[in-house]
Amino acid sequence: MYMKFYRSGFFFLTTLLLILLQNTARAQRTAVNWTKDGYQYYRITGGQIIMIDARDTSKKTVFITKEELTPAGKAPISVKRFAVSDDNKKVLINTNTKKVWRYDTRGDYWVYDSNTKKLWQLGKSLPASSLMFAKFSPDGSKAAYVSGHNIYMEDLADGSLKQLTTDGTQTLINGTFDWAYEEEFGCRDGFRWSPDSKSIAYWQLDASKIKTYLMLNTTDSVYPYVVPVEYPVAGEDPSSCKVGVVNTVTGKTTWINVPGDAVQHYIPNMEWADNSSEVILEQLNRAQNESRVFIGNVSNGTTRVIREEHNDSWIDVKARVAGGDPVGWGWIEKGKSFLWLSEKDGWRHLYKITREGKESLITKGNYDVIGIDMIDEALGYVYFIASPDNATQKYLYKIKLSGGTAERVSPAGEPGTHSYDISPNGKVALHNFSNSYTHPQSEVISLPAHKHIGGTVITVDKNAKNKPEFFKVKTVDGIEMDGWMVKPTNFDPNKKYPVLFTVYGEPAGQTVTDTWGTGRNRLYEGSMADDGYIYMSVEGRGAPAPKGTAWRKAIYKNIGIINIRDQAMAAREIIKWPFVDSTRIAVHGWSGGGSSTLNLMFQYGDIYKTGIAVAAVGNQLTYDNIYQERYMGVPSDDAGRAVFIKGSPVTYAKNLKGNLLYIHGTGDDNVHYKNAELLIDELVKYNRQFQLMSYPNRTHSISEGEGTTQHLRTLFTQYLKAKCPPGGR
Repeated sequence: MYMKFYRSGFFFLTTLLLILLQNTARAQRTAVNWTKDGYQYYRITGGQIIMIDARDTSKKTVFITKEELTPAGKAPISVKRFAVSDDNKKVLINTNTKKVWRYDTRGDYWVYDSNTKKLWQLGKSLPASSLMFAKFSPDGSKAAYVSGHNIYMEDLADGSLKQLTTDGTQTLINGTFDWAYEEEFGCRDGFRWSPDSKSIAYWQLDASKIKTYLMLNTTDSVYPYVVPVEYPVAGEDPSSCKVGVVNTVTGKTTWINVPGDAVQHYIPNMEWADNSSEVILEQLNRAQNESRVFIGNVSNGTTRVIREEHNDSWIDVKARVAGGDPVGWGWIEKGKSFLWLSEKDGWRHLYKITREGKESLITKGNYDVIGIDMIDEALGYVYFIASPDNATQKYLYKIKLSGGTAERVSPAGEPGTHSYDISPNGKVALHNFSNSYTHPQSEVISLPAHKHIGGTVITVDKNAKNKPEFFKVKTVDGIEMDGWMVKPTNFDPNKKYPVLFTVYGEPAGQTVTDTWGTGRNRLYEGSMADDGYIYMSVEGRGAPAPKGTAWRKAIYKNIGIINIRDQAMAAREIIKWPFVDSTRIAVHGWSGGGSSTLNLMFQYGDIYKTGIAVAAVGNQLTYDNIYQERYMGVPSDDAGRAVFIKGSPVTYAKNLKGNLLYIHGTGDDNVHYKNAELLIDELVKYNRQFQLMSYPNRTHSISEGEGTTQHLRTLFTQYLKAKCPPGGR
């Protein structure tokens, strides 16, 4: 992740706010900054950077002191993240960071030289907090970064600054990405140093034709003002995209000639092809169901295609990289081959692909590879996460690069969710574990034996009380779904209790996972179990569970239809249970879960009596094109638009029967407040009464401003208790 930058906190996955604590995927963990030998790692502690021996975590060495991180006459640098050069001599420090869209990717950078004990700031002549993605050249002599949508290079010996691109503007973007690429492909860092440190490959996006959504800020000044966001909705063309390679000596860019319309195609992945004369990239068509991999010659820009794939629904490019961060490619055999994940045979499998495009299957069987963790070519293995027998859990497996039978590495006695950060040498790893009733724990292990060598001894909490109960429910359609529930503290099987379902229901995330946080509602003030609620979630088709391609992609062109029916049919079976009160059934969700909540209330009002929807997409045609077109097709004609309309909550708003609380932030740049107003219009049109809470100038997370979180929790709790009273009857 960002050349192994240390992250001081978790990523905030905005679209999955309600299931943040339930997901311990690699993308959300603190990235470990390993030493080159793979036995030590760096951490920020007490304002200084220390080095810890992974084999004995009690051995800690101060690498850079707080005093050494203090510029002359200034306060000590507050280190947000850092990177160490390959020769272990220089440290690149990111501080004073600011948000760009959702992430704090803009800030100031400093360099510390451990030989000379010198500390200096990069890009001092550029605006404060304007530098992005600074990284050392492989030879450690230079640093490059983006500022103002242009790429700069700075010599670390004499401090000379060279501007490598000059055409960057607000809408012509070099070395980073627009809103949609960042949000939906995870693309942020948009340039790559060549292995010989003589060239930089980079993306250029032209967003000049992207229409701007004008949000209105009414709280930060006496006179309201507009906040423009480049936001291509479904059906609108995306930014054009191309890849160039700039020579750091001449400043000349050679453009890679990728066939196809630059507007009607995406390039979500690009790296150097394990040498300094070629780049490799993946191109997707606009509908995201055709993938082509090209190798491009950087001297003349010519390309050759080495791989093509077509899918009847969509091709998931983010699944191929750990955590969804498109940095790295997975080269093996001294650049002759690379590893690739594909779902073309109905399961997400691992393939070896040569530079000529010859493929060989590595993982075989009816199971999904969730993500690649590490390639240990020295021992001939690749480590990956999978869970062939339980889609709610995650375990580490290994398999020979030549193929064969996968071996589980995670201990058999630790059921739940495992994640790993494996050192570069493949011999040690930081291991994180939790399950629905065991707090997150971390240890250091040796590989491949998975032997404990440091940190906390992992202990499953077998005595935990009021554990979430996992179950399966089969619907009238023959769909078997995973679910969990937390029963009331003093549960009496002879009484009937109200149920609150939490739902997401779209391809961006799961709610039914065996990990810490499952069964806990951060929006509820107090204890739902103590108050007498059954809290529950069931997960149907379309969720990104490791259940095979058919399960995940049944939702294609059916968001708002199949996922909603699966939820409702599962609920219909659950209300037959003798301890469930069918007159007190509530549902809530955020973002895509808010959309699902609305659709459940509108389409199945006979089941769901109360709903609390937050930041929902009311009309799918208002959401961004990369996400919505991936799962619903490109709405280029009336027939294409019809599937979007068919699955949108506004289409069914007239059917509202029960109690609805709708919540949205007016400053939401992800799911715009327009969605709330479109929904309100429909409810007013048909005289459907509901309660509305608009949070002024709050974003998709509704977390900004003094008292906001507490107000939201109080509102949620009071409304639920009033409309769906707790307790057994």
